[in-house]
Amino acid sequence: MTKTAAVIKGDGVGPELVDAMLKVAEAAGTDVEFIMCEAGAGWWEQHGGNSLIPEETWQVLDSSDACFKGPTTTPGGIGSPRSVAVSIRRKYDLYANVRPIKTFPNSSAPLGDVEMVCVREGTEGLYIGEEIQLTDDVSIAIRKITRTASSKIARYAFEEAKRRGYDAVVPIHKSNILKLTCGSFLEEVEKVSQDYPNIEVWPYHIDNIAQQLIKNPQIFNKKVLLSTNLFMDVISEECSALVGSIGLIYSANIGDNFAMFEPAHGSAPKYAGQDKVNPVATVLAGAWMLDYLGEKEKSEAIFRAAEHVISEGRYVTYDLGGSAKLSQMADEIARQTEKILK
Repeated sequence: MTKTAAVIKGDGVGPELVDAMLKVAEAAGTDVEFIMCEAGAGWWEQHGGNSLIPEETWQVLDSSDACFKGPTTTPGGIGSPRSVAVSIRRKYDLYANVRPIKTFPNSSAPLGDVEMVCVREGTEGLYIGEEIQLTDDVSIAIRKITRTASSKIARYAFEEAKRRGYDAVVPIHKSNILKLTCGSFLEEVEKVSQDYPNIEVWPYHIDNIAQQLIKNPQIFNKKVLLSTNLFMDVISEECSALVGSIGLIYSANIGDNFAMFEPAHGSAPKYAGQDKVNPVATVLAGAWMLDYLGEKEKSEAIFRAAEHVISEGRYVTYDLGGSAKLSQMADEIARQTEKILK
């Protein structure tokens, strides 16, 4: 049976980036059926309500094999809805937010070549968004950490390390201060590690690893960095800078029965419609989704094509030192994909 993917084009630069991803996927000859649906701040500003995702989109998601989400804007302020990504992660228990971090050939590596994977727990922590105003002066946020979710994300991290042939998992925490929440997270990581005797555990405090990633990032090569929701949100952004552009960072949100794929960057509304931004993160997130849906050969061809285009340097966007437009770079990746698959 044909696999289906719900596609949310998003806000800001989202629509033009998703169009680029679809163009490359079509060049690869995908058999996946893409179903377009609405979500994001643009839709919400027109229709209102307590969600950035309309009911019709939830129905499409419920009947799809996967989701692709372009960058979406999340409104700020008291009373505004939670983000599209958080809503989908929580609805479908997409507990593993995964960002591979790897230097591309002939691209800027400000602190040297790196290769690691960031694994972030995606369903709890401070991202549950539960805040309480105790007095006019005092507000508190609840950081929910469960042993169940900590164990699940730890096992995912060790399996990811095993699959990639990496030699260590690096749990990032602050258990000397947050003794219950970080403490229970770290205990569950240690328990799971007993099933993986060939993979080391390197615990790091959040503040220390933030420094070490700048001082000597290569010590984390061939490692899986693992942490709770907010800590890894921050650390994975820092890791993104190590490859020179967040426009290169693709990501997935993976659960036991469903997955959502997206570029790691935001909607960059100031660049909307300018045909300017780097399409690689979006294109490769789409390629990863094809792999997830059973089209491994086509996915690998897109990855190889993107690496070729970046390495060659003729059709790259401004953030990679070139002058190509978004559409020109995407066209070249599509052309190289077709060439590889011939």
